[in-house]
Amino acid sequence: MNLKRELGLRDLTLFSIACMVATRWIASAAHAGSGALLLWVLAAIFFLIPTVVASATLTAKHPQAGGIYIWTRQDFGPWHGFLSFWIYWMGIVIWVPSAAMFYVSIALPPLANNRIGLLAASLAAIWIALGTNLVGVKMGKWTENAGAIASWILGVILVLAAWRISSERGSATTFRLMPAFTWDTVNFLATIAYALSGLEVVGLMGGEIRDPERILKRAASIAAIFTIIFYIATTASLLIILPAGKISELTGLIQVASETRIAWLPALVAILVLVTAIGQFGGLGSSVSRLPFAAGVDHLMPAAFAKIHPRWATPYISILIFGALASFLLIAMQLGDTIREAYQTLVSLMVIAGFLPYIYMFGSTWLAGKRLSALSGWATTLLAIICAVVPSADIRSIWLFELKLAVGTIAVVASARWLYSRAAQRGRSRYA
Repeated sequence: MNLKRELGLRDLTLFSIACMVATRWIASAAHAGSGALLLWVLAAIFFLIPTVVASATLTAKHPQAGGIYIWTRQDFGPWHGFLSFWIYWMGIVIWVPSAAMFYVSIALPPLANNRIGLLAASLAAIWIALGTNLVGVKMGKWTENAGAIASWILGVILVLAAWRISSERGSATTFRLMPAFTWDTVNFLATIAYALSGLEVVGLMGGEIRDPERILKRAASIAAIFTIIFYIATTASLLIILPAGKISELTGLIQVASETRIAWLPALVAILVLVTAIGQFGGLGSSVSRLPFAAGVDHLMPAAFAKIHPRWATPYISILIFGALASFLLIAMQLGDTIREAYQTLVSLMVIAGFLPYIYMFGSTWLAGKRLSALSGWATTLLAIICAVVPSADIRSIWLFELKLAVGTIAVVASARWLYSRAAQRGRSRYA
């Protein structure tokens, strides 16, 4: 049985938006000041547009499930394909638990100091997102559609609120679009580039897109345009309502909603934030589950990963294992300060590792003849990795920080090599 091609232009566009838009970045950008608006534009030019070109070109060239794994395997060999899949997949598995707790704590403030309640709500958000995608793309796509539409509504609300506040008392911020040229600015540019990542996951769904060669570029372009307009408009809206120094990176959206003095607006904003988060969990979780599925088809992962549900036509084992690992990490985070500290180190590591697959992706883009996009994507990726490696001012021990990153990176690569070697020893893979 094959995967079903259920995603048309509308659904693919909304799916892309759901995977890309993360409301947590709005308050962070506004907190950085009006110079963040120019950084959004620069990140769009030098990273988002190259990602659109890469995703559309490579998915049209290889229109099957697996995306970055397939692209890298075909252009650089099976080991590199497996390594890119393993790093990318691990990065999303590790990211989801912390993101779930972040969004739930914003949307449901009473749970912020209730560890059991926060854990239960976070697990529910993850499994609602994955559960709808488990029973088929035809059903699951509505989770992502709802997340994307919620982001549209949230954007409109913030813009209208800013217009109202500005009409009544003027802007709280004097806009200066040129940011200060400091290392912090460069570092934040890398963060904003990371915020604009996610479009490449549509390539992972290549086996479920109707006529990918015709519609993927249109869907990716529409999603990219919406995303950058959304981030710029909402960042500016927050700065019109409150000055940068008063905007919390954690609760900035709720702050702004409260500032309007519309009693029901904070609750509505909280609901929209949670719906966008569930849409993102569903989009990312279901799409990256196609990576071990594709590797399983090549016999580089246990055969169970390659199974397709006879009724739902989804790689259900891959989705269930993804959800189980994310849930385990979420629960493990609650077991003590030492484990939470280790987890946060792991998250920092995956910011670095999360960019490594882009080196392969833009390498395939270069080989596909899109040289300018490849060069721009490589440059931004390299900048992001350098920024992640350079310790921030609040790091107490630089040597310990660098040692953790080095050991962690080696561990990720070594675990990939061990799994790949086991496949070769079994002699079942046509690639290993």
